Amino acid sequence: MPIINPYMLRTIPLFELLDTDELTALAQQLDQKHFWAGEKIFSMGDQGGTMCVVHSGRVELFIKDRNNEHVCLGYVEKGEIFGELSLLDNQMRSASAIATEETLLFIVDRHDLQMLIKSHPDAALDMMQMLGQRIREADRLVGERVVARNPNEEMPAPRTIGERLSDVLTMVAGDIRFVYFNFLWFAIWMTINLGLIPNLQPFDPFPFGLLTMIVSLEAIFLSLFVLISQNRQAARDKIRNDIEYDVNIKAELEIRDLRNKVDDMQELLINHLTRMNTNIEESTKLQTGQLKTVQSDAHHG
Repeated sequence: MPIINPYMLRTIPLFELLDTDELTALAQQLDQKHFWAGEKIFSMGDQGGTMCVVHSGRVELFIKDRNNEHVCLGYVEKGEIFGELSLLDNQMRSASAIATEETLLFIVDRHDLQMLIKSHPDAALDMMQMLGQRIREADRLVGERVVARNPNEEMPAPRTIGERLSDVLTMVAGDIRFVYFNFLWFAIWMTINLGLIPNLQPFDPFPFGLLTMIVSLEAIFLSLFVLISQNRQAARDKIRNDIEYDVNIKAELEIRDLRNKVDDMQELLINHLTRMNTNIEESTKLQTGQLKTVQSDAHHG
């Protein structure tokens, strides 16, 4: 494990109030890790027990929701900490962390934390403040986040008797059994009132004035209830269109974010290849120089 320079810890707000001896003792205990841009630091559900302090670089904290969508919880800049919740309760990681640029981290475990708080009690308040900021930021994200909604759940349930009755009658009138019932009813009515059944006196002889009035009233009321139900369906369609618009916007943003990540990965790959080529060239030059030196020594010898 490389020894950390105590003066590097002095640049971290969490450690700046420690004296030289305390910084030296803490530097001997801490680990440091280096991450390239785009490299995963830890994932949600990983074993915790440690906290990270950003010495240089930038880290993104995020989670995956039930739809497996990327939800950014915020960014951790130089001098800030993350992973403190898992350190405090010694539970699994509640979020994932990834380096958005080349990053150097100091790793603090529970023993290091006890040592830090004993020598600098205000560090506990600093950690509580940062933890509170994370909770507030998570609350804000939950409140502003646009998620997929169900139009049937967004549409309020019918509250008045008329709305409930219109839904029921529209459902009944739209059933094929309602057509069969009307056909059978008209057939029986006309058969009785045409005198086709002996010993039954017609009560609505041709041209069936009473039947005509009943059918007209039925058509009027059914039309009104259908219009009421259509208005409710129109409101439901409006909600559905709004949801589809939100989904399209969200998909566009996700595609844009994916394109940016692909560009970042391409840039990262090019940088790695450039460094590899540079190292190979330097190694080749060094080997060539050593070979020439050996040949020159052999010639003079």
